[in-house]
Amino acid sequence: MKKLHIAMVHDLVCSWCPIGYNNIKAAINNLNIDVDFHFLPYELNPDMDKKGELIESYFTRRMGWNESQLHDYQESLVETAENANVTIDFSKRKYYYNTRNAHLLMHLAKKINKQEALNGLLVKAYFNEGLDINNLSYLLEIAEEIGLDKIAVKKALTSTQLYQELDKKTERYKAFNVSSIPAFIINNSALISGANSVDFFQNALSKLLDKFDIEQKQYNTYLTRR
Repeated sequence: MKKLHIAMVHDLVCSWCPIGYNNIKAAINNLNIDVDFHFLPYELNPDMDKKGELIESYFTRRMGWNESQLHDYQESLVETAENANVTIDFSKRKYYYNTRNAHLLMHLAKKINKQEALNGLLVKAYFNEGLDINNLSYLLEIAEEIGLDKIAVKKALTSTQLYQELDKKTERYKAFNVSSIPAFIINNSALISGANSVDFFQNALSKLLDKFDIEQKQYNTYLTRR
């Protein structure tokens, strides 16, 4: 079984991120690839108030959309999400939230190899149930659910060190000029952008695997000739 390192650049309120995640994971399974999968933080609304903003208000302010345009977009989005086995319930998911705290918790989860488990719980909480994933009390409960100590997490989430560690992670994708999400950095050398179909991801990953194999063989040949 071949192995890849994949870092997903995402935000936890990005509608297209769970779609892209589910589709690339399906492609990975189809190709029988062993993957070391991680998440990198991309905050869509870093300056958003802690109370969040109504999605309707957000799209009116940012895009100038009316109620009909938003309805059509959400209807299409829900259908695309369902095809990727993602549930988005707009009867409950009414707000966008600041995601700084959620990304900090995701960073902590990496230390115990529980990022994917945490991502699944946060996606369900936000997209299915409309919960405020910026709320510290809720995040502490979910931290305990994945095996982290609540007291230690509460202390860490307010620490300057953790903020600095999280900010440093953004440097990893700046070199790729990532301007939209989701985006997937493969083996720290290639980028696949967008919430693509399973077939698209499968073809792209297959080509990259072939490319990495050729490069490894060339490198091995170089070593034997030194």
